[in-house]
Amino acid sequence: MTQRMPIYSFIVFIVTLLSFPSIAKSIPEGFVDIQQVDPTIVVDIRYFSSDNFVGDRISGYKAAKAISTKETAQALANAQRDLKQFGLGFKVFDAYRPQPAVDHFVRWAEDLSDTRMKEKYYPTVEKKNLFRDGYIAAKSGHSRGSTVDLTLIDLASGDELDMGTGWDYFGKASWPSSPKSTAQQRANRMLLQSVMLKNGFKPLKEEWWHFTLADEPYPETYFTFNVK
Repeated sequence: MTQRMPIYSFIVFIVTLLSFPSIAKSIPEGFVDIQQVDPTIVVDIRYFSSDNFVGDRISGYKAAKAISTKETAQALANAQRDLKQFGLGFKVFDAYRPQPAVDHFVRWAEDLSDTRMKEKYYPTVEKKNLFRDGYIAAKSGHSRGSTVDLTLIDLASGDELDMGTGWDYFGKASWPSSPKSTAQQRANRMLLQSVMLKNGFKPLKEEWWHFTLADEPYPETYFTFNVK
């Protein structure tokens, strides 16, 4: 004799099945994983590791993924296609940044005793001045989903081009116009800036790696969902 499933259990079973797509969906409508748009773009999400100016994995980063708005990912894919003609490509360090990550930065900056990563990331800047000098703030354009931090790599070797400083280096040496960089380093920065401008991004004068889509779809919205 076949045992029938009680009607209540059947309803719960159906509701659970229908819930799986929403449970599995890790990012909201309008956002994508950049590597799903162009798998040839290399990703190195430092905030998912301890190799960043804080020295710990950052809140809100549950996976080493570069998430952005669909428009940003497509513009990056277009720029990557331009670079491939020269054997070059992108390495992305950060894209969408959850507001909890920004809050983590603020808490870290308020703890003046924690200077573990000073030598690598801010050797010429006093931690007590990070808020005053604009290196740390309560809001970040990254949280709107259309800003990316990235560099250029040689596609054959995977090596990063020499930009004069590392990513997220606090100091004037990171300014694209810095006279402290060599002619080759300035040329590499200019190449990165040129291909990004051509594909609809605008630069930041204090950071050679930072670009925001000029026509960003959510210019007033700061998102909080996790990167996962």
